Amino acid sequence: MTSLTRFRTAVLASLLIAAAAQAAEKPNILFLLSDDHSYPYLGCYGNPDVRTPNLDRLAGEGMRFDRMFVSCPQCVPSRAALMTGRSPVAVRMVRFTSPLPADLPALPDLLRDQAGYFTGVGGRSYHLDGPSSKGQRAAVNVGGAIDKHNLRTFAARVDYVEKGGGMKDFGGKLAAFLDKVPQGKPWFFWLGFSDPHHVWNTQGPRGSLDPAKLALPPHLPDLPGVRGDLARYLAEIEHLDADVQDVLDTLQKRGQADNTIVVFMGDNGLALPHGKGALHDPGIAVPLIVRWPGMTRPGQATQALISGEDFAPTMLQAAGVTPPKAMSGVSFLKLLRGEPFTPRKYIFAERGPHGGDGGMKPDISAAIFDLVRCVRSDRYKLIYNCTPHQPVAPVDSQRDPSWQEMKAAHAAGKLGEPFVKAYFTTPRPTFELYDLQADPGELRNLAGDPAHREAETELKRALTEKMVLDWDFLPTPLR
Repeated sequence: MTSLTRFRTAVLASLLIAAAAQAAEKPNILFLLSDDHSYPYLGCYGNPDVRTPNLDRLAGEGMRFDRMFVSCPQCVPSRAALMTGRSPVAVRMVRFTSPLPADLPALPDLLRDQAGYFTGVGGRSYHLDGPSSKGQRAAVNVGGAIDKHNLRTFAARVDYVEKGGGMKDFGGKLAAFLDKVPQGKPWFFWLGFSDPHHVWNTQGPRGSLDPAKLALPPHLPDLPGVRGDLARYLAEIEHLDADVQDVLDTLQKRGQADNTIVVFMGDNGLALPHGKGALHDPGIAVPLIVRWPGMTRPGQATQALISGEDFAPTMLQAAGVTPPKAMSGVSFLKLLRGEPFTPRKYIFAERGPHGGDGGMKPDISAAIFDLVRCVRSDRYKLIYNCTPHQPVAPVDSQRDPSWQEMKAAHAAGKLGEPFVKAYFTTPRPTFELYDLQADPGELRNLAGDPAHREAETELKRALTEKMVLDWDFLPTPLR
């Protein structure tokens, strides 16, 4: 070997060592996103009806968040907020069929371009490029316009996009991604699960659950169909738990668990009344678990208010990247590191159209089209209904036994008054105010009550300011 060859070899070795050292300083990020997963449906949250030993273990190894609220109770806008650190309104992603605008930086491309990360996405669709222009269920005209003007950008924001693979072998999905990561590079991988999205047709190790033994939340009436649908939903979560462990096992086998931030989160709430598509807590409150070996002390839980807007700036800071000033999210990196942290005073969420666009119909329900905003503090929530004449209906599950039996009970005059007011009163009030300590089911509207005027005014002011800062197209609740 010549001296020049030895020199080049030594230089290459030094570069590889330096790259490895740099990667070691920057944690890998594994983002696990379940679909339609409401808080508190994990065992680690104290729910006795669902068994999730693997996710419970993950929570015990990291930090459990008890007040995580996504920015929209629908998959597309919620994901837009998670990736951009801004509200769906601010990033022009209120409509379900919108693609993520090309002029807006997002978490994957910021990690790649500013911190040298290898980035990828797999599993369930990332939902951020608008609808396809092909297929029987596609929004053909909208998708065609998107294609015509070359508006699909997300695949260009990442280095790796899984092609096919279905909703199985999630550990294999991570392994396939890791096989593509260049040596010495830190990585970010977003892995989406289908469970527990409607329809509920998968089961965990226990199989089907006994509906009669379930504890119903206060916002749902005690009807056999409600119990049966909830039992099927919880069985899907138990199935999800095994898939998550498959991913974590792959991470451990590849020797990368110690330098990887693992984030497990739901994208929005379950497809039952007050859930998906609604701005009540079951629609926007989701599980969040973060494990960061060596940084986050195991076994912690926090009551801090966290927003979907906060995810991107937190991950950027963890990677050593300063979040763009346009991001309205509040990084909770200090909370993860056990440093003094000032939590949010409010979280905000919005609701717009759902599903494919196709024009308005006279009898369209709130499941398809609803313009709503909300603000939540530790104790109170204000919901601002701008289309109150839309009749209430759950997203996805209108034909299921739960909603059909609720409608039948209402028609027969056998449904309790709180549920009639919540689900079968049209028009809805423009403002809904709930004391979440006294009324966690959000069934007793206090808007206009003199005893709660101060809380109502405070939240209206906070929401007005948020809508101004986001350039919201709806009228503000206060002038």
